[in-house]
Amino acid sequence: MATYAIGDIQGCYDSFRRLLDRCAFDPACDRLWLVGDLVNRGPRSLETLRFVRSLGDAALTVLGNHDLYLLMAAAGHGKRGKDDTLGAILAAPDRDELLDWLRRQRLCHVEGSYCLVHAGLLPQWSISQARALAAEVEAMLAGDDYEQFLARMWGSEPASWSDDLEGWSRLRVIVNAMTRMRFCTPRGVMDFRVKGEVAKAPPGYLPWFEVPGRQSADAIMVVGHWSALGLKLTPNLYALDSGCLWGGHLSALRLDDLSLFQVDCSGGESVALDL
Repeated sequence: MATYAIGDIQGCYDSFRRLLDRCAFDPACDRLWLVGDLVNRGPRSLETLRFVRSLGDAALTVLGNHDLYLLMAAAGHGKRGKDDTLGAILAAPDRDELLDWLRRQRLCHVEGSYCLVHAGLLPQWSISQARALAAEVEAMLAGDDYEQFLARMWGSEPASWSDDLEGWSRLRVIVNAMTRMRFCTPRGVMDFRVKGEVAKAPPGYLPWFEVPGRQSADAIMVVGHWSALGLKLTPNLYALDSGCLWGGHLSALRLDDLSLFQVDCSGGESVALDL
């Protein structure tokens, strides 16, 4: 049995299947850990969603910002990107089953020494606290009032965490940290404007994983989201978005022995849009 952690797929279904072939992935005995952003921008989001769902317990995915964008768009909330690539999902005969499955996925998964989350964790959150906070969002998404949450989920304020936060503001900060964050201050104030390389950090901001004294530093963080960061493997960070969507690579890291598997995505499969 092997566990493969795989970076952002974003509808690049053909590259995903080629990568699984390269890994010799066997759903009967192996597991996939997917860092989120299964859909959007790439050309075959519907096929990606159907396939991951069909894998059942062999695939574990956390939610990324594009997955949440799909749920929000399907519920009729927020402003649709005119060139997003979600139309096939929204028009599919099995859309309700797919969306129901998606909104019941985790925001953060903790297992052993690993923490799987799409973007990152705020510096003041321990792993146990982060898991508890993620559960608050997961319960809302899986509950009867999930559309009310989706209507209020998007937005960049508040930009920092406080234990006193309540209601929609509290849930929004949790979602933003775990699915959108790249840079934050040492006190955990997030910036959502800058999306480029680490060198482009705004004054006073750091990559979230470089904040001194980060409370989650004792875990191995398995993340995606930041294609400009590229593949980054350190003792406590496995950042796996290696830019398949942009013509880079789709990467899989076998957690059992840290073997790396990649496929080249420069063949033109992806449709790169700026949302």
